[in-house]
Order: sequence, then C-alpha cells, then structure tokens
Amino acid sequence: MTDLLVKLFVKDYKNIENSTVRTAYGVMAGFVGIACNILLFAAKAMIGMFSGSIAIIADAFNNLTDAVSSIISLVGAKLANRPADDEHPFGHGRYEYISAFIVAFLVVQVGFSCAKSAFDKILHPSDLTFSMVSVAVLLLSILGKIWLGLFNRKLGNRINSSVMKATAADAMGDVLTTSATVVSICVYHFFALNIDGIVGLIVALIVIWAGIGIAKDTLKPLLGEKADPETAKKIKQMVESYEGIYGSHDLIVHNYGPTNSMATIHAEVSNNADIEVSHELIDRIEREVTKATGIFLVIHMDPIEVNDVQVLYYKEQVVEILKNIDENLSCHDFRMVNGENQINLIFDVVVPHTYKEDKKNELLHRIMDDVQKFDSRCQCVITMENNYVDL
Repeated sequence: MTDLLVKLFVKDYKNIENSTVRTAYGVMAGFVGIACNILLFAAKAMIGMFSGSIAIIADAFNNLTDAVSSIISLVGAKLANRPADDEHPFGHGRYEYISAFIVAFLVVQVGFSCAKSAFDKILHPSDLTFSMVSVAVLLLSILGKIWLGLFNRKLGNRINSSVMKATAADAMGDVLTTSATVVSICVYHFFALNIDGIVGLIVALIVIWAGIGIAKDTLKPLLGEKADPETAKKIKQMVESYEGIYGSHDLIVHNYGPTNSMATIHAEVSNNADIEVSHELIDRIEREVTKATGIFLVIHMDPIEVNDVQVLYYKEQVVEILKNIDENLSCHDFRMVNGENQINLIFDVVVPHTYKEDKKNELLHRIMDDVQKFDSRCQCVITMENNYVDL
C-alpha cells in the first residue's frame, strides 16, 4: 500500500535528494495522516461518549491532535521547500524541524489535559458500558495506527525525515495507549473492576512522554549536533584522496535542513608547493566533493612541513606523547622554530568535550613536561580545541 501511494502521488519518487520530491513525500504523508486520524477521532469519540469511558475519549482527542499535527507537518514540508533568498541564503529547510517541535508541544498539551480528566475519573469513578462493537472499532483503530506507524517509518527512513520518524513513533505510542484502553473496558466487564481512570492516566503519561521525545529529537538539529559519522568519514576520505593533500582536520558540518548542509575543513598541503597550484587544487576539491556529496564544502588551506626530517621527528615525538597520555588526543598545524638555545614547538591539540578547563590546564602542563623530557630546549605554544565530528 505504501509503495502504491508513493507511485501514485510522488513524481520522480526515486530522486529523494531533490527537495521538491521530498516535499511531495511530506505532503502525501500529511494528507494520509489527516484522513486516518480524523476517521479514528470520530469513531472513538462516539464510542467514548456512548460507553462513558474517559480513556477512550482521551485516546480520541489524542487522534485529533495527531490530525492537527499532520496539518502542521504538511505546512512545514511546504515551507521547507521555499528557495533561498537574501534574508535566508541557506534556504528554509529548518522549517521541518520547527513544525515537528510545534507538533511535540501539542502532543504534550493534550497529554496534560487527559491527565487532568483521568485524575477526576479516579476520584469520581462512573460506570462503563461494554460493547463488542466498541471493542471491535478500537481493535480496528489499533490495526490502523500500526499501519500508519509503519507507513511513516518506511517513508521517514527512505528520505531521512525526522518529522516522519517522530510521527511513526507517536503512532506506535497510540497503539499502546489504545490497547490499554481495550484492556480497561474488558477488565470492567468481566471482573467488575473499574480501572478506567488509572488507564486514562497511563495513556496521558505515555502521550506526554511521546511529546517530550519528539521535542528532544527535533531540538537536536536546531541546537546544532555532530554530523553523521559516515558523512564525515566520506568527506574526509574524499579530500585526502587527492594527490598533494597530506591530511585534513577541523571538519565541521552545518545543517540547514535535511537536504541543505555545508561543511568546512582544513586541508594540509606542502609548504614548498606553489601557492597558486595549491589554491587551484583546493578549488577543484571543493567543486568535486560538493557535486559528489551535495554538501557545500569550503576548504581552508594549511601549509605544513613534509620534507624537513628534524621537524617530522619532533612531530612524531609529540604525537607519541599525546597517545601515551590519552588515545583520544591528536594534534595538527605543527610548526617548529629552531633557535640556538631554544626550540619552539607550535601546534594545536584536539581534546574531547569531556575535558573541562581545569583538566585542559593539567594536560597543558603534562605535555610541556613530557616534551622537555626528551629535549630540554623545547618550549610549547599549544592551542586546545574540540572535535566537531565522530570518525
């Protein structure tokens, strides 16, 4: 069914890197979600009022919120496809994250409303009406939500959409809550035990938890997160594959939406190479990597010593010292100023984010002490920095 809907409503559906195609996926998923959730809301609301079950009514309004959420997701998908302009040179792709965050807020709000009603039901319980028709409709709604969850999960994985993945998780949460509602009705009918208020409270808590989870997932790209390790590894390997590039570091990937990212990286070239030749090489790498990955790449050129045996020896000693202290440490931008009585070693050290200022200071003194153990003439000029990708 999912593949059939995709073929019917998404033109050029295999070209998932195209923003227009992604928008078509989002619009289709939005309309499917709206239709399914409105039907489920209407059915559950009628059953809830007929049976007097607060759990069913709470579950019904959860479906109504899901329908509103689908509308917001649909609008977000359309806005995210707006082209770049003077005020937003990187496009509007982050609208997708913003719309998902609004959805999360609505889900949490409904959860709190349901919790309030559930508390009232616990304090003032009322009789429930058992009906095979009610149970059958609820079971059908569970099947419908399972399909909707799998539908959004499949599309979310296909186009790497955080909104669709969150919607899928929300749908699977609804499966659990509706299942709990069916259990409460059956328990009352067969055992004369009214657990409707308690189940309604559990439903509300699950809804709130789902909303918080969606909010956390959508806030990550808005706040800024590390790039996907595979993407980072691919960029680094491609840059270093060119003849004349001796290494790379300081890779940072900036996300402006699921299909719009840019990256910056420092590429190491020989300090003896002609600067125009190196610049031409850097320009070519930027063009070719951008074309291959779809990520706009900017490269900073770092000249390094590749021939001086003494400089390379001292660099090897520093690298060995860092590895002995902590295998997670690395260095780059290594330079050496050789004087008659003093040797200045100038380099950057990359440390994990777990290193706080006091630990950095301790590390700084440890490196200086260890360097002077193998050559007392050495003085270090060290810059501490963090890594922005996991490789």
